Amino acid sequence: MQPEAATAHAPAYYVMALQRRTVPINGMGVTEARQTIKDSIARMKQQVLLATRWMPECRLIVLPEFTLTGAPLMGESIAQWTEMAAIDPDGADFDAIRSIAQDAGVYLAGHAYESDPHFPGLFFAATWLISPTGERLLRYRRLHSTITPSPYDVWDRYLEVYGIEGVLSVAQTELGGIAVIPCQEIVFPELSRALALRGAEVLLHPTSEVGGPMLKKHDIARRARAMENSFYIVSANSAGYANNLFGDSADGGSEIIDYHGNVLAKAGQGESLVANCELDLGGLRRVRNRPHVENLFSRTNTRLWSEEYGRYDLVSPNGLDGSDGSSGAEFYAAQHRATLERMHEAGILK
Repeated sequence: MQPEAATAHAPAYYVMALQRRTVPINGMGVTEARQTIKDSIARMKQQVLLATRWMPECRLIVLPEFTLTGAPLMGESIAQWTEMAAIDPDGADFDAIRSIAQDAGVYLAGHAYESDPHFPGLFFAATWLISPTGERLLRYRRLHSTITPSPYDVWDRYLEVYGIEGVLSVAQTELGGIAVIPCQEIVFPELSRALALRGAEVLLHPTSEVGGPMLKKHDIARRARAMENSFYIVSANSAGYANNLFGDSADGGSEIIDYHGNVLAKAGQGESLVANCELDLGGLRRVRNRPHVENLFSRTNTRLWSEEYGRYDLVSPNGLDGSDGSSGAEFYAAQHRATLERMHEAGILK
């Protein structure tokens, strides 16, 4: 496609990173936890509808990570968290979320733990994008984890069921190419680059990270990923945690970053809709189509790096079985130790 054709009808539209408070389900019984999820979805609907009334030109809203449940940080086993927190992606709770996008008439992105009939006894941390008609356009399940099951931990079977297209998903929409990844995965440059190569022009980033006035690793990573891939990033952080001794730690800083790595909008602390602005895909596509030293995205020697990465096999896939009552944290700690041993054996670590 010629540059002129790529930019002639490029969309420009408003987006919002909607900052909302999380009610964690840790320590609850299953019945109370499930009701808390339903209550959170009901409040989410009120917030999204109010946000679109306040800003009727908004086309896309991003919600924070862990927004329905919090995270399994209190030693919950994989089996326990599956029962407490994992929603059925084809069930009533997700239908209620899809109806929010329909009622508000917006694209809606967010995060939830979900079950999968192909992997009984396990759950996955999923980010997703829903269209204004209620259709789920994509689902990405977290690949780099320290506490929750990952497709990589059941890799052979997962590829058999979903294929690589079901692992690295990019939705081609009227708003451009869109991908969604959670929280800490922004610090892994390979993931963002893979999604950019698959057509992502806007990266949505539900997160739940440390707030505060200092520049943090996630802040630095977002700027770097946006600049090196020439795409927008819309990052929605949580507005703290209810009923938590340190509930204001993960509070605030939702932001929108342009394809040069510049911050266009940023929220303070608390529940907020002020992180919003217009995205101009025409400008992005002009930059991407420009033969220039600053066009880093098009200058990557992909074959060189695929050959270099292919020299190493450090993190083993497969091997996760949640039926033994273990927690994800225990599994990943053992996996990490094994990876470090391989790095020593290969002479990478001293």
